Amino acid sequence: MKDSQVPESAGPDAGRSRVPQLGDVLEFMRLLWGVDHGLQSTSKRMESTLGLTGPQRLVIRLVGRFPGITAGTLAQILHVHPSTLTGVLKRLEKRGLLERKSDPLDGRKALFALTDSGRTLDVPSEGTVESAVQRVLARMPRDRILFTQEVLTALAEELGGIPMAEDVSLPRPSPSAES
Repeated sequence: MKDSQVPESAGPDAGRSRVPQLGDVLEFMRLLWGVDHGLQSTSKRMESTLGLTGPQRLVIRLVGRFPGITAGTLAQILHVHPSTLTGVLKRLEKRGLLERKSDPLDGRKALFALTDSGRTLDVPSEGTVESAVQRVLARMPRDRILFTQEVLTALAEELGGIPMAEDVSLPRPSPSAES
């Protein structure tokens, strides 16, 4: 038997999976790809059932939590370049889910808020990435959640996907915003 294969007598979990022993790095990457695939599949399913992709729904939920948010701050929260977010914001605005207003303090900036139609979508919904994450987090002890967040944050920082934690300043949630 090759070293990369799981022996059938390796323990109670050995028969459940025939995935070769990959080592820590490749196994972690395999799991990340699995999460990415699940996010993409769920997002496509959400679009056909809810009319919103996963990223669009996340924007709706964040704008609902932070009414009057700028595109730049929203991009910072989502760890994307503002130009990446432009298409999502325009599509949501065109559908009448977001409204854009000029910032009275700086006319070059736009502030975003939910319309009445957008607020109807700013609620917990089954079949979303959010509901899957909520179910998983409910089963996990708090210390494991925090540890996982630390690992994912460190990886995102290493990959350049997010600024170092001390460089991020988030707006305060609206008092009326739901969790």
